[in-house]
Amino acid sequence: MTETFDIHHGLSAALRDRAEAWRFIAGFAAYWGQPLKPGDGWSSVEVETAERRLGLALPTALREAYLLLGRRTDLTSNHDRLLSPDELYVTDGALVYRSENQGAASWGVLLKELDHDDPGTVMRTDLAEKSRERWEPWEPGLTAACIEMVMSEVVLFDDGFTDFLEVDAEEAAWAPPLRQLPGVGREMRWFSGEDVLVREFDGFCLNVRARTEEALERLRDAVPGDWLVG
Repeated sequence: MTETFDIHHGLSAALRDRAEAWRFIAGFAAYWGQPLKPGDGWSSVEVETAERRLGLALPTALREAYLLLGRRTDLTSNHDRLLSPDELYVTDGALVYRSENQGAASWGVLLKELDHDDPGTVMRTDLAEKSRERWEPWEPGLTAACIEMVMSEVVLFDDGFTDFLEVDAEEAAWAPPLRQLPGVGREMRWFSGEDVLVREFDGFCLNVRARTEEALERLRDAVPGDWLVG
């Protein structure tokens, strides 16, 4: 297990540079779970087969993500799901690469932006009235979307030291004794402390992952409330 990981410096660099993003994800995976290893990604043959089936070329960032970690479900599919190459599909002008765990939303890249190395991403909510469904802007780049995916899937992983707290929206500026991370993920704020990572979603939902029971208890003590587990 990696014992040191500068998440603040690594995340800042990752949001500026695609190569740094993959280095960050590798370090993050090793620190919060298991290191990446050969075979954790889909093969280039599998990705190219998907491209031929679809009749298009994947953006460089999406191809790199599949080759690096596409098979690591602990990093991609604990809650929402990164589609496998043979599940990729096109609908209403976008290539869909990720789906919400109950099919309530999809994430994709507009076809007109597929020639960009790191295109922006879009999201569409599944509605009863299909005529109202629209692709809405999501993350500004695919690498940023992959970083958010990995961080979110790890913090939502049931195995290990995790917990959940719903706080009053007016008290959402809580944060002790944590440090806020550079911004990644729409409607999210991220915080880290000693052996603990927190995702604040939609202003009041806190998902917590710790590396030790002691670290989790320290956070619960610092942020009183009706914790789901503790």
